[in-house]
Amino acid sequence: MDSNLLPTGDPADDAAPGPSRRSPLRLARYSATFVGVSVVSGVLLAGLVLPAAGALGLTAKNTAEEFEDVPDDFKAPPLTQTSQIFDAKGGLIATVYERDRTVLAAEQMSPYMRQAQVDIEDARFYEHGAVDLKGVLRAISKNAESGTTSEGASTLTQQYVKNVNVEKAGDDQEAVKEAMRKTLGRKIQELKVAIKLEEELSKDQILTNYLNITFFGNGAYGVEAASQRYFGKSNKDLTLAEAATLAGLVQNPSKYDPKAHPQAALNRRNTVLDKMLENRHITEEQAKEAKAAPLGLNYRGPQNGCITAKAGMGFFCDYVKHVIKQDPAFGANAAERKKLWDQGGLIVHTTLDPEKQAAAQNAVSSNVRVTDSVSAAASMVEPGTGRILAMAQTRPYGLDKGKNQTVVNLNVDAVMGGGNGFQPGSTFKPVVAVAAMEAGLPPTQEYDSPNRMEYPTMKTCEGTWKNTGKPKTTVPNESASEKGPYQLKEAMALSVNTYFVQMEQEIGLCAVKQMANKLGITARASGEPLNEVPAMALGVEEVSPLTMAGVYAAFAAGGTYCAPVAISRITTVEGKDVAVPPARCERAFSESTSRVLNTILNGVTEGGGTGSALQLEGDRQIAGKTGTSDKKKAAWFSGYTPQLATAVWLGGPNGGVEMRDITINGKRHDEVFGATGPGPIWRDAMNQALRGAPKQSLPMTDIPDPAPRTDPNASTGPTGSASGTPAAGSPPASSTTPPGKRR
Repeated sequence: MDSNLLPTGDPADDAAPGPSRRSPLRLARYSATFVGVSVVSGVLLAGLVLPAAGALGLTAKNTAEEFEDVPDDFKAPPLTQTSQIFDAKGGLIATVYERDRTVLAAEQMSPYMRQAQVDIEDARFYEHGAVDLKGVLRAISKNAESGTTSEGASTLTQQYVKNVNVEKAGDDQEAVKEAMRKTLGRKIQELKVAIKLEEELSKDQILTNYLNITFFGNGAYGVEAASQRYFGKSNKDLTLAEAATLAGLVQNPSKYDPKAHPQAALNRRNTVLDKMLENRHITEEQAKEAKAAPLGLNYRGPQNGCITAKAGMGFFCDYVKHVIKQDPAFGANAAERKKLWDQGGLIVHTTLDPEKQAAAQNAVSSNVRVTDSVSAAASMVEPGTGRILAMAQTRPYGLDKGKNQTVVNLNVDAVMGGGNGFQPGSTFKPVVAVAAMEAGLPPTQEYDSPNRMEYPTMKTCEGTWKNTGKPKTTVPNESASEKGPYQLKEAMALSVNTYFVQMEQEIGLCAVKQMANKLGITARASGEPLNEVPAMALGVEEVSPLTMAGVYAAFAAGGTYCAPVAISRITTVEGKDVAVPPARCERAFSESTSRVLNTILNGVTEGGGTGSALQLEGDRQIAGKTGTSDKKKAAWFSGYTPQLATAVWLGGPNGGVEMRDITINGKRHDEVFGATGPGPIWRDAMNQALRGAPKQSLPMTDIPDPAPRTDPNASTGPTGSASGTPAAGSPPASSTTPPGKRR
């Protein structure tokens, strides 16, 4: 019980033995204290009439008018509750909360629980008003007599008011301290609210609210969370003994913690049972039987946050949290969105497909070990909707670095809980191709594509880029024999660097950047802006796997780009809908360009293309592109069928591992390329994810074969681009990594 207004004893006097402690001076002090508290009590109670039936009246109408109406958010405050995140099939991914609480209606609570709490905390609750006059006088008398604060006098209503003030303070520690400050002014303020509250709510409503708001220790707020925490069952299913155990916790959750102090909890439980018997709410036989029962704990420690998510789903859970905290659809500012998340009580239905998630997770885990120096990440997106179907990575979600755990989501941008991304290498080349075709260049466009060339002057959105390096910066192809002329389909299949640099020069860097923007690449994964440099064509702007999965989903959807979506619906525990971000789909390029692109990227996975070893089961038609950054620090394969787009990245989690002479999953690699590292992961993930799905064809078109080559050593192409092999210099890139071999 609260004893803020009750006299306190002098520890030195309490230590003195026997009758000598009751010295005249001490008695005088107690008398003065008693008189003082009596005066205070008189001030508080002067205008109050305490009818036996329980309703608290006021001496005059004008006194009642001094109190403003109690706000609705005080009568039924929006309590912080647990939120649940579900996958697309209704499976629970994780339970998250700032405070572990599930609000119950009165009929959902155990009658034993309700009665036990009243009997031990405020036995005359249904008889007195907001203040228990008899209780105050009794407490004053007993505490003055003993010189201690062993007995308090706050009613359940007053305690409820204090709990609401603490709850409304949230995580503002200063506000919490103020709500709990033990001052006469604070007490009078609480009392005023309690008086009015009892005019506007029934006793049963106040008790229900109190049982939902109060703290039961070990992170459990409210009777439902407490029942689950200590006994692993719903509150309505508690036995008499279990209900008495919980009711006894409220006065001092630490002291009576049944897990830490079982004997103290047992003694306290029996005290509650004695009170229930004394008040004739249970029989002697019931009390005897309940006292004979063991504590019977089935303790379940707090299970909070994405760290408790099903295997492999922690990163997606974390992404959902970032979406709610950052998307303007969930609040006009960061404070509003944080409040929504912290308040909880949300039922979040997501787009994650459990079967496809399992496919992606199995693929990354079976091809790359947790203990390997590199990691892998895979994102799956549904073409035409942007729905994120899977998000997997090798290293598990968690904080234990000794187990190679991490909370950095390698699939997403930094602002969404990820890192700074990775260079996509040649998986970016299709973006250049689409920009060129939308600018009017045909798929038969031919460039001389020398084995090595200087970066030529290029137009940007704001001016001109010039190769001013001394020596000038050059770009090579993968092998000495790789030189044109080439047309687009063959250049894409072989991933010819110089071809795409020449194409980029013809259409300008601005066209490439604008197409990248339309396809969702609006910035680097770190949040920094894209740099308009010629090496952009070779994939030097760091991006995340989810971003690339969104790009390739647009390729599969006939040129319609849909921003990745993780949440399909949110409701509150009361069943009210919470507005979620609408689907954002826009046409990025034409369907005719899409058909050509499908044909070109299908050529990468057939014949002599760099991805020709990655065919799927059942001869499914696929399209995709390999990619490897310089020094082999990142390798990619991004590809799609009409139903599914998947991007897979492989490399050092921090980007610093050169994948040469490296062992991955027990297998040694001289060098890792897109087709040999992430490629098999992509193939395994897609095979499992599409098993049983209907086979669909990609819309394609005929592209004339190029004429036989007559002069493979031509020195200039149609745009007059220089060729040859000048000395190499530093790259005009957003990274210090030179834009070299990017197959």
